[in-house]
Amino acid sequence: MGVRRAGDDGFLRMWRRAPVTFGAIRAKRAKTGVAMYLLHYAPDNASLIIRFALEEMGQPYRTKLVNRAVREQDSPEFRALNEIGLIPVLETPQGPISETGAILLWLSETHATMAPQPDAPDRGAFLKWLFYTSNTLHADLRMLFAPRKYAPPDRKAQEMHIEATTARLLRAYGLIDRLGAQGQDWLDPDRPSVLCCYLALLLRWPQLYPFNADHDWFDLDDFPFLQHLAKTLETRPAFLRAAEAEGLGPTPLTAPRHPTPPEGSAT
Repeated sequence: MGVRRAGDDGFLRMWRRAPVTFGAIRAKRAKTGVAMYLLHYAPDNASLIIRFALEEMGQPYRTKLVNRAVREQDSPEFRALNEIGLIPVLETPQGPISETGAILLWLSETHATMAPQPDAPDRGAFLKWLFYTSNTLHADLRMLFAPRKYAPPDRKAQEMHIEATTARLLRAYGLIDRLGAQGQDWLDPDRPSVLCCYLALLLRWPQLYPFNADHDWFDLDDFPFLQHLAKTLETRPAFLRAAEAEGLGPTPLTAPRHPTPPEGSAT
C-alpha cells in the first residue's frame, strides 16, 4: 500500500456544508497529517484523474494497487467496494465512492474548491460539461479501447465500429476545444477545475491506446485550446507528482509514452 501526502493548502478550506462528525475527522487529520482518503488505483487508469485532483487540492491520501494483471478488480474484496468492478474507488469517511465523475464532483463539493459551487451562476454549465465528459467522451474512449466488447468480432464490423467511434470522439474534442476558446473560468489550466483534471488524461490516452493500434486519427495540434490545456497542466507541480508516481515520463500529455510504473500495469 503506497502513501502519498500532497501539499497542505487544502487544510485551510472551510467545509461549510459538512456534517459535524465529518468536520471532526477533518480537524483531527489537520493536526496529525493522517490521510483520510484511500485511492484504489491502477497505473494510467481513470484513478490517475482522481490522483491529479487530490494533488491539486492538497489533500493527503494513500493508495492501494488494484492488480489488473491478475484481474484483482474482480476479487470479492474489490467488488465489496464497487460491485461494478471498475477502477477507481475512493474510500472516504462517508464510505467508498466509484465512478470518476462522481468522485470528482464529491471532492469539489466537500472541499469547496476546483468547481463552481452550487450557488455560482455558471454551476449549470460546468455540470453539463462534466457529465458530457464522463458520459460521452470517456465512454466512447472505452468503446474504442475495447472494440470487441461493443461490436461483432468480424473485421468489417470492427472497422465500422472504430470509424464511427473515432468520428464521435473527434466531434466531442472539437466541441470542448471551442468551448475552452471562449474563456470559461472552469477550463482555465492555470487555475484548473476537476474538469481540467478529467480532460488531461482523456487527451493522453488516445495517443497511446489501444496497444498496436493506429493512433493517427487523433492529433492534439488540431485542437489549439486543448493543446494549450495539455501543455500547461503537464508542467503543474500537482500533475508532475501524479505523473511521477505512475511512471508517465517527462511529457505525459503532449508527447506521451507508455508508463513504467513502480508497481502494477496499465492493462
